[in-house]
Amino acid sequence: MTEKITADDLARVKSILASIDESYSTKVVGQASLKRSLLIGLITGGHILLESVPGLAKTTAAQAIADAVSGSFKRIQCTPDLLPSDIIGTQIFDYQKQTFETLLGPVHANFVLLDEINRSSAKTQSAMLEAMQEKQTSIGGTVYPLPEPFLVLATQNPIEQEGTYHLPEAQLDRFLLKEILDYPEFADEIEILDRIDSGVYEKHDKKEKAAVTIADVLFLQDAVKRVFMDDSITNYIVSAVYVTRQAESYIGKELADCIEYGASPRASIAFSRAARALALLEGRDHVIPEDVKELRHVVLRHRIILNFEAIADDVQPETIIDAIFAAVKVP
Repeated sequence: MTEKITADDLARVKSILASIDESYSTKVVGQASLKRSLLIGLITGGHILLESVPGLAKTTAAQAIADAVSGSFKRIQCTPDLLPSDIIGTQIFDYQKQTFETLLGPVHANFVLLDEINRSSAKTQSAMLEAMQEKQTSIGGTVYPLPEPFLVLATQNPIEQEGTYHLPEAQLDRFLLKEILDYPEFADEIEILDRIDSGVYEKHDKKEKAAVTIADVLFLQDAVKRVFMDDSITNYIVSAVYVTRQAESYIGKELADCIEYGASPRASIAFSRAARALALLEGRDHVIPEDVKELRHVVLRHRIILNFEAIADDVQPETIIDAIFAAVKVP
């Protein structure tokens, strides 16, 4: 039986998260949902897919989280000619020693930003699957474990689709959450300009002391496993995911016909992990139904596959997700 989280543990969790939040907020203005998703990814060790138009601080946010926890950060700009070896690493021959030496790629970092992941070829995208799922890479027959914690933040631009490759469902399913970012509020954009004028971002270009340590992050990842989830919450999660596969009996034929494929069991796992993390962010040692409901869009929007007709009619996954949760009884 898993040991329960204690009051002292919760106090330490609150202190660590407050320190990360303070450091992060000095560099990123607004975008509360992005911060929440990044923190959930950090706490659970899950990967995050970010979708937005350019210029909405995705790279800045990823760098800010890495800086806050003293983690190593690597940014990979995905292009059609990017090779798998450019990401995971390769072997080179040393003529002086007459031996092969392994050069590890940029994926061997605590935080890896895959910028515009849908611009890389299917072969290169597949090279990330082992890293994301198994947290290791294979080079020349040798397995190299990735550092802990390990978090992939991938971005994609929904506007410009020329020269892009559709992300396969198998890879989409590896992302714990998919966050869609919107333009900042008016006041937030004023604040961004004020900070630029005051030189805040130039100051933060210099290396600063991290808010917390890697050990603190590993403590968070251990604590989240001990957050209590009642059986009724588990049934709520599984029921919602089950309805995505048997939608016609619950949300009507019109909406059900939009679904090509429902969510896999990875969706249930994602709900379980993310809901526990959200409970910690709220300072609780247990999950409540509202945690699951609040995460419904970020967990399911990339896992419910719509058919061609639904896409042509501009049916949004969120519409179907809301209908599903309206049909499922809340415990």
